[in-house]
Amino acid sequence: MSKLYLIPTPIGNLEDISLRALRLLGEVAVILAEDTRTSSKLLKHYNINTPMQSYHLFNEHKVVDSWVQRIKGGTTVALITDAGTPAISDPGFLLARACIAEEVAVECLPGATAFVPALVNSGLPAERFTFEGFLPDKKGRQTRLQQLAEEQRTMIFYVSPHKLLKTLADFITTFGADRKASLSRELTKLHEETLRGTLGDLQLAYTDKIIKGEMVLVVAGKK
Repeated sequence: MSKLYLIPTPIGNLEDISLRALRLLGEVAVILAEDTRTSSKLLKHYNINTPMQSYHLFNEHKVVDSWVQRIKGGTTVALITDAGTPAISDPGFLLARACIAEEVAVECLPGATAFVPALVNSGLPAERFTFEGFLPDKKGRQTRLQQLAEEQRTMIFYVSPHKLLKTLADFITTFGADRKASLSRELTKLHEETLRGTLGDLQLAYTDKIIKGEMVLVVAGKK
């Protein structure tokens, strides 16, 4: 039976992929990749020669229906992103939802997701948390922060390097400089680091510093 497989890929270290993921990537008819150039490095590393086609944020609305029909017609497809699990702050949700609506089988494999090791590494409470992904850049940003001001669970955010200092400043305004936090950068890669302390500590540590790599910012909830 044809199916859509959502397959997590490594967030840095190429060894962080399951044996089942590798087997399925070699068995499916086609792999939908966020960036075929990026994904080709992973496939080449494991000698996987399955054809790839682009499926990314800027074309998914246009092509989602055609891929649903192809899967319904018997084509087994794997969807991967540049790093991590599809649909977690990456393309994938629209295709999964459309397949489910058309009663097409969908299966998501367990695997790499950046926010899980960042949360566990933080030392902050992990039994209850909220994943917020990327905050809105402008419209809706202050509204979202106001909604989170009273949040008691640990909060997890994805942050781009060029927005880190602005984000920390916004968080200090909303949560206070003394709020406990942890920042993980370049997870699983050669220069991986995690800084723990308060929001004020993190702001001081990264002021006047060249900032590179995607980051996960974990912030304690309100006591």
